[in-house]
Amino acid sequence: MTAQTSGTAKTATTTVAIVDDHEAVRLGLRAACRDAGYAVVADTADVPTLLAAFDDPAVDPPKVVLLDLSLGDGSTVTDNVRAVLATGSQVLVHSIADRVAAVREALAAGAAGVIPKSSPTAAVIAAIATVARGEALNNVEWASAIEADREFARAQLGRREHDVLHLYASGLPLKLVAQQLGIAHSTAREYLDRIRAKYVEVGRPAPTKVDLLRRAVEDGILPGLDAEAGGDARR
Repeated sequence: MTAQTSGTAKTATTTVAIVDDHEAVRLGLRAACRDAGYAVVADTADVPTLLAAFDDPAVDPPKVVLLDLSLGDGSTVTDNVRAVLATGSQVLVHSIADRVAAVREALAAGAAGVIPKSSPTAAVIAAIATVARGEALNNVEWASAIEADREFARAQLGRREHDVLHLYASGLPLKLVAQQLGIAHSTAREYLDRIRAKYVEVGRPAPTKVDLLRRAVEDGILPGLDAEAGGDARR
């Protein structure tokens, strides 16, 4: 399948690519995205074809890739999610709701969220907007994937690491986290490095502040995603 690309990739507010091995699904999603004012810069049947579409330096990768959870080419969801993330795009998984184990795998690989294929078109469009803003999608499917495997929510953080993550993921700069906890800025940074290392150890890397926010929600350290967080928030 040849990728369909659009020259509007650089100018549109929200750019989207669609990866699904069913042509009818791609056509429907493309039409819905265009109706919502999004620029669909590619639609492909697999991830390698998508990546090839952006070999041209004149075409920017999209803000969001709407990725089918299970493609028919034998690829794994982990490999697909990581390959897309490496381009700088965010991944929104489009799934069959009962594939909880695969959903958990996608989230662990770094997908920003999952939206069931049974969802109304308006819900899919809203989910794309959320992910495009750099926010994780906190919904029933995400919660179900976590509840299905409690190991997903265990990073074995110490009490002080828990406190640092709670404050930092809530939106405080690291300097203010240190001040509030009565520790040196360098010590707070060490705790943050340890937190990230522990999440890497359990297969849930959190390189950015948004990732840490997601981990804090997943592990019950924060109650939800009420705080506004941009996709470029970094330590």
